[in-house]
Amino acid sequence: MAAKIYEVSGLRDKRFVFKGRDDAAKVLSEMLNPYYEKAKDTLVLAIPSGGVPIGLGVAKGLSLPVDLVIVRKIPIPGNPEAGFGAVTLDGDVLLNNELVALLRLSQKEIEDKITNVKSDLQERNRFFRLGRPFPNVINKTILMADDGIASGYTMLACIESIRRKGASKIVVAVPTAPEHSISRISPIVEEIFCPNIRTGQYFAVAEAYSEWYDLDRHEVLARLQEAGFPKTFNSRAD
Repeated sequence: MAAKIYEVSGLRDKRFVFKGRDDAAKVLSEMLNPYYEKAKDTLVLAIPSGGVPIGLGVAKGLSLPVDLVIVRKIPIPGNPEAGFGAVTLDGDVLLNNELVALLRLSQKEIEDKITNVKSDLQERNRFFRLGRPFPNVINKTILMADDGIASGYTMLACIESIRRKGASKIVVAVPTAPEHSISRISPIVEEIFCPNIRTGQYFAVAEAYSEWYDLDRHEVLARLQEAGFPKTFNSRAD
């Protein structure tokens, strides 16, 4: 069954509709509020790094608890900003097989990249979450928050991991996404809240924001500590 999709019709196919991530989080919170404010057995999970301001803003706006789900894209050789799949902290690997075939990546290239990402995931978990046990999600509603979806494979990997951990309902909450990725994710979640859905072949998350920059680890940590997360320690994670 396909997910129920919520969007803001006036924002469809528009660019630069949010000033920044905090503004986008406010729009998402307003959309989610009638359904999830102070909802019982509901948890917001944010995907670092860009998803942290979104998740924190949504959790604050809805008076819900928040935690992090650590996942990383598998970077394309020579183009680290793009990925050909994703890996979860549990070690699950999800590949974009069509892109892998198009790139003509060797098995060794794929395995080397996955090994590097797995090592990075452990470091990021120690750095951002102090290695804390993952929260109990059994029979809970999970709001999966990020600053946008591109191909959707990072979100797909998160969804599959959280579903296996026993979540009863998964809701994707992102400010922006292409229609084709919404369609890819829709069959495996219950609801999608995405105010800015865009059609067409070309898509960039950054084009939803008039003020866009990549969050570095120091800003992410500052945001987390302001929200009451434990203080962490020096690390090479980024």
